[in-house]
Amino acid sequence: MERTLGSASFSNSRSSSTAHRGLVGTVRLWQRRLESRRQLARLDSRLLADAGISEAQRYAELNKPFWR
Repeated sequence: MERTLGSASFSNSRSSSTAHRGLVGTVRLWQRRLESRRQLARLDSRLLADAGISEAQRYAELNKPFWR
């Protein structure tokens, strides 16, 4: 089967579009993690206890890098 220039460029644009969506999804995940950790940092000890989160667990979560 012979490939033409048109089909190759379509295939490349499709894979770059997929890569772009993957990158956008990853950045959004990182943003959600940052916001969740900001909210976690604002909780007082009563709210932490209500959620079943210890101070040690909060500390461990807040010290993770955004990509983890």
